[in-house]
Amino acid sequence: MSKISVKDLNLWYGDFQALHHINIDINEHEITSFIGPSGCGKSTFLRTLNRMNDLVEGCRINGTILLDGKDINKDMEPAELRMRVGMVFQKANVFPMSIYDNVAYGPRIQGEKNKARLNEIVEEALRGAAIWDELKDRLNKPALGLSGGQQQRLCIARALAVHPEILLMDEPTSALDPIATGKIEELAIQLKKDYTIVIVTHNMQQAVRISDRTAFFLLGELVECDKTETLFSQPKDKRTNDYITGRFG
Repeated sequence: MSKISVKDLNLWYGDFQALHHINIDINEHEITSFIGPSGCGKSTFLRTLNRMNDLVEGCRINGTILLDGKDINKDMEPAELRMRVGMVFQKANVFPMSIYDNVAYGPRIQGEKNKARLNEIVEEALRGAAIWDELKDRLNKPALGLSGGQQQRLCIARALAVHPEILLMDEPTSALDPIATGKIEELAIQLKKDYTIVIVTHNMQQAVRISDRTAFFLLGELVECDKTETLFSQPKDKRTNDYITGRFG
């Protein structure tokens, strides 16, 4: 069942058209990967799904993005949308505060003041990000003291604390070592039971390992999207085949 439906989406930065006529359905409780060479539009498109591009001067969008049938650009406030659609960035962007306060930040902004409830939310989110056991005795320590992989899982916990329905991940493992990468990949597979996940990755093996569907972007165009197994074994477009067999990129 489709959670997000995108129809004929175009995006410009000033005079430059970065996305051309994007059409895609993103299914609920699946991991959808976006692959393609640098600068092909995959991160730009990811950011349209929670209106992060609204913050970019000179950015213009037309077309439709529906979340559960509602137009996110016309029928939703950005704050409501971003509570429903969480984001994890390429570089772990922990706040310079304690581990506990990082996770409690979103719920507090939403007005949660009850200390017992905040404690529950923090534990639940850290368990959801598979990092509670590592951090439960260090909750008042600075988050900046964590390793890169732990910081990234803390950012995932922070996103989960506001109970989103969708998690966007923009190359969440590109700065991590193979062990930390493996933990984030396992986590993504566990999380799709409760969330819809969209991940931008430079790593085609990662897309094969974790995603249900994969979309290939090139020069601002969505060339094709299919079940991951099908896209990698029987791509319909020659450009997809050239990319996955290493002829360019």
